[in-house]
Amino acid sequence: MHIGLPKEIKNGEFRVGLVPAGVHELVVDGNTVWVEKGAGEGSGFADQEYAAAGAKILDTADEIYARAEMIVKVKEPIEPEDRRMRQGQILFTYLHLAAMPELTRVLLERQVTGIAYETIRAKNGSLPLLTPMSEIAGRMSVVVGAYYLQKPLGGRGVLLGGVPGVRPGLVVILGAGTVGINATKIAMGMGAQVVVLDVDLDRLRHLDDLFFGRIETHLSSPYYVADAVKKADLLIGGVLVRGAATPRVVTRAMVKTMLPGSVIVDVAVDQGGCVETTRPTSHSDPVFTVDGVVHYGVTNMPGAMPRTSTIALTNATLPYVRTIAARGLKGAIADDSLLKDGVNTYAGHLTCRPVAESQGLPCQELEDLL
Repeated sequence: MHIGLPKEIKNGEFRVGLVPAGVHELVVDGNTVWVEKGAGEGSGFADQEYAAAGAKILDTADEIYARAEMIVKVKEPIEPEDRRMRQGQILFTYLHLAAMPELTRVLLERQVTGIAYETIRAKNGSLPLLTPMSEIAGRMSVVVGAYYLQKPLGGRGVLLGGVPGVRPGLVVILGAGTVGINATKIAMGMGAQVVVLDVDLDRLRHLDDLFFGRIETHLSSPYYVADAVKKADLLIGGVLVRGAATPRVVTRAMVKTMLPGSVIVDVAVDQGGCVETTRPTSHSDPVFTVDGVVHYGVTNMPGAMPRTSTIALTNATLPYVRTIAARGLKGAIADDSLLKDGVNTYAGHLTCRPVAESQGLPCQELEDLL
């Protein structure tokens, strides 16, 4: 198969779809890998490394899209990338279509096979291609939040770990999944007080055991969310519904009860956000203030740590890329039936039910189309 690796062009995005080691495995498998000049520079991988791994370097993204049967990316395509895609081409990347109706329309009109990292499931029900970036975003969320708590940056001037004689800051984490666990690890390491809310008691039990009862947990409800939000110095949004728009569990009225200079980091922003006042931002303009509360809504947080993120992402995605390249989409799904959950669009049809329900569009079963 001809596989294309274009350079990411989203604001502040320095990751790349594959590391040179991954390219080498694909070439050994008998594939041709086309890499856009400079694609890996943001992650510290030079063109020479890709060439040494067996890739063919091309000058422009137009050439990559023209030659490739499968495009491997990190983030969803934006203009002018979307007009480069063609009928039957496989796009393997993070898509987050539930919050992007315009991109959904483009993929359907161009009849692109859109396979989303974030909706592929493993046999244990986990999301293996979302997990590594959620781990990074979860850990970053507390670091970023602690940074913006500084008074000169609009924050309350609260040090999360406190000092002897001064209480630590309070970190409230919505969601006990991968983001929540990793945010808790960092917040605990900083010495903060931590409250975690989730709708799943088993998840809360797991966190309670993991942190030896040193965190406070609550079954999520509007009452407990409102109470925790009001007290938070730092609020982390880690709510996820696979493939669907994130429910807004924190209302504007709740945000108004927070102390001025409190900080919200909504990691769920790329699925629409779990805080009503959240909107997408970028690394070049990451924060805004609503009702005196600092909001951080960067949609590609791990892009700021591209070396770690690219290696972690390739570790997770490469087995799927190799299987699709070797067997084709139909054969790959025959080998792993759960891969079909990753196919969001196919031959002009929407095939991911959560996305369809989020946008009020019809959904076609992939099995009926293959």
